[in-house]
Amino acid sequence: MQRSICVHGHFYQPPRENPWLEAVELQDTAHPYHDWNERVTAECYGPNSASRVLNPDGRIVDIMNNYSRISFNFGPTLLAWLERSQPEIYAAIIEADQRSREIHGGHGSALAQVYNHMIMPLATTRDRLTQIRWGIRDFTHRFGRQPEGMWLAETAADLETLDLLAQEGILFTILAPRQACQVRRIGPDEVFADVSGEHIDPRRPYLCRLPSGRSITLLFYDGPISRQIAFEGLLHNGEALAERLLEGFSEAAEPQLVHIATDGESYGHHHHRGEMALTYCLHHLEANQLATLTVYGQYLEQHPPEWEVTIHERSSWSCDHGVERWRGDCGCNSGGHPGWHQRWREPLRRALDWLRDELTPLYEKAAGRLFPDPWATRDAYIEVVLDRAPQRVLEFLTRQAGRDLDQDEQVQALHLLEMQRHAMLMYTSCGWFLDELSGIETTQILQYAGRALQLARHAGGPDLEPELGRRLADAPSNLPEFANGQVVYDRFVKPARVGLRRVGAHFAISSLFRDHEEQESEDSIYAFSVRTLHAERLEAGKLRLALGRIEVQSLLTWDRADLAFAVLHTGDQNLTGGVRPFQDDEAFGRMLEQLKQPFNQGELAETIRVMDRQFQTDRYSLWHMFRDQQRAILEHIFQAVEQRIEAFYRQVYQDHYHLVQAMMQMSTRPPVIFSATAEFVINRDLIGCLGTYPVDEERLEHLLAEIDKWEIKVDRELLGLLGSRQIDQLVRQLVDSPLDGAVLDEIERLVQIYSRLDAPLNLWRSQNVLYGIGLEQFFLRSRMAERGDPSSRRWVSRFKRVATLLEVRFD
Repeated sequence: MQRSICVHGHFYQPPRENPWLEAVELQDTAHPYHDWNERVTAECYGPNSASRVLNPDGRIVDIMNNYSRISFNFGPTLLAWLERSQPEIYAAIIEADQRSREIHGGHGSALAQVYNHMIMPLATTRDRLTQIRWGIRDFTHRFGRQPEGMWLAETAADLETLDLLAQEGILFTILAPRQACQVRRIGPDEVFADVSGEHIDPRRPYLCRLPSGRSITLLFYDGPISRQIAFEGLLHNGEALAERLLEGFSEAAEPQLVHIATDGESYGHHHHRGEMALTYCLHHLEANQLATLTVYGQYLEQHPPEWEVTIHERSSWSCDHGVERWRGDCGCNSGGHPGWHQRWREPLRRALDWLRDELTPLYEKAAGRLFPDPWATRDAYIEVVLDRAPQRVLEFLTRQAGRDLDQDEQVQALHLLEMQRHAMLMYTSCGWFLDELSGIETTQILQYAGRALQLARHAGGPDLEPELGRRLADAPSNLPEFANGQVVYDRFVKPARVGLRRVGAHFAISSLFRDHEEQESEDSIYAFSVRTLHAERLEAGKLRLALGRIEVQSLLTWDRADLAFAVLHTGDQNLTGGVRPFQDDEAFGRMLEQLKQPFNQGELAETIRVMDRQFQTDRYSLWHMFRDQQRAILEHIFQAVEQRIEAFYRQVYQDHYHLVQAMMQMSTRPPVIFSATAEFVINRDLIGCLGTYPVDEERLEHLLAEIDKWEIKVDRELLGLLGSRQIDQLVRQLVDSPLDGAVLDEIERLVQIYSRLDAPLNLWRSQNVLYGIGLEQFFLRSRMAERGDPSSRRWVSRFKRVATLLEVRFD
């Protein structure tokens, strides 16, 4: 009997980039991380690239890259973020596929994915093709080979989608067992049997014949085991997971494949240390030769389908009603808001379908004047998405047009192609998946729609926004304050819009808070470049005035603007500024003189009147800043206020300390206001103490005593993040100086300090580095110590203590 096991993880996050900035802005709900991509990476994507095998004492005895031992797909938009923001983890994912080819007879563990998680059966044929072609090209760009399989968003499938996959060279895809309709053994006399209701045998591959005469192999994952992993706690124990997988085999002598598919985030994000359970499961299966670990490509090469299948059209893995979850109020939801409806889903899709169909003829007509085949150009545009280097973009435009385009034509072409990219991004499935129209996933796809509308206007199209708003008004919210889709659009999309002038305003306001030596002639602001042509800054007490001229250019669409600006800061959050097109040197000089003269004379009211006259409606304030810089400026502004508040709190704390202490000795609880004051002061002192290198342990002991005395609530999650980063930095120093005993001592001291604070340390990166150093140095130094070398003996002793604290075992 040949028993094979394949674990598939679908690793994906909804796109979170601001559509105008092409960057993920600050998300407070992900605290203490910057955003949810960063948080999920720390909890899942990173740990799976270096997961631990533990001994019975809970110490690390081996580190494995799970991605090389399972089957996986990553959403292309997520991989793009990882490549930019977490290059080490991105590299480990790519390396895992290369390693898996060595293990699995040339077949890699990675599968491709339709590009931006669009529900394919609800898409146009043209969009389906682009999604597949972009997904394939993104895959070959990253993994250096053609994909054998492709993951469909939500496994949503119909025959047309499967036929297009086969047409583009995809050999197989994975579906849910509920999607199977009928099966039969391949042969002229065999009869189909109904397997609806998850009655298909998932242990074999199936051939699906398609209307074109093509065919594709379908693999239906084991539903019960997959659900137990995702929702029923099976990841609490790796050995239990292995045993459950083995239970999936039957007593039949034929080759069998037990395979499961879940969201990859199950392994670490949804289930703490789920990646370690997976690692131990795989280790247990291999070490005890209980089954053969495989990937789909290898298994299908060895065991091509002997059965064929038909499917339920327009079906998926997360909707009992087919694909209604992404177009109707079918009852499928998160379960977190009983009583909420999803009647907004159908009018939302109807509105976006209308917008797509309005943009299509605009694109065909305008792009048709530039490119012989506009839709082939859109399919090829993934080359630009993957590499926006100006020379590469220029070569792409020339190649597609068959001639050199002039500057205006280049900008027009990029506007049209970006419009089409966002018209597809607005169909990202997450926008319909959850419970409420005003949720961040749905407002994200509405922002893509807003960006597509803006690009359409720039490309010479009509203003479609009013009509889109009217159509969105038919989508009802569950929350009275949002009412309907038009209100949601007005509240979350319109304020997020970015144009060249707003980028100029952002730069101008920022310039007030930068040191003169930091001001450069060239700056990057997300997806824009800013070139400073003239800059002045005047100060009078707490008043500041910035004046200048800049050239702002989009790095994506290449449109640019020459702008003049003025920004006045009168204190605190009171910022007012203006940005307008640069006219000529004479007009610019007059503007400078008319503003500088009243400001230098201390005539604030006149300065403001001049700004009103010069800029009229093109006025900006702190509210127009992008979120990260807005937060940084607010914190900068608040520093002086914070210092005064802190001084006041400290005075209250010190002046009444002994009085409150006496109250406690008389069994009287401290006043609430004093408790709050003490909590503020001691937390401040604690962060300051821990942030000083080396840590003043006497001061720390005093603070710990105060925390106990006043029952202070400490932000342990923030302390854990601070401590993890400090320890990571120290461990990385050992890469270049592995024998530095002082660094080892400081690591030991810090781990002990944060353990006393009960701060949740994430030592994943530190453990990885230390494990690598140990493999290189520990056994060598141990042998030298055994031969009597005193320095090696001291180093081994120190290293073992640190390894023990970091839960790594070397014997």
